[in-house]
Amino acid sequence: MTWERQQTVFIISPSEASASELDELMWSEPGERFLPHALAGSQTSEKAPINIGTLSSLNPADVVINLGPEAVPQPERFSRVLEIVPYATDERESSRVKFKTYRNQGITPRTQELNK
Repeated sequence: MTWERQQTVFIISPSEASASELDELMWSEPGERFLPHALAGSQTSEKAPINIGTLSSLNPADVVINLGPEAVPQPERFSRVLEIVPYATDERESSRVKFKTYRNQGITPRTQELNK
């Protein structure tokens, strides 16, 4: 896992409310171990290897996991940017836009099918 390699992770959530929900979920999941995390901007965020926040609170990290609808600005400043594409076809449009945005910036996104 990325944080086990002492890399920092920032998870972009679509809203403050969903960031808080993810924060709460990560206190109990995965059940067999704890993922050290904090909400971006909290008192413990600088010490936590995993931060959760919105695009507007994005801070330096090695890896960004983008769950939001917009492309990550200046993605080249991160080692990796992971985009999660929703399974539902009606929710995929923002992912298509993000893919095109990255390509227009000279980045060649790679795709990885996870549910095979």
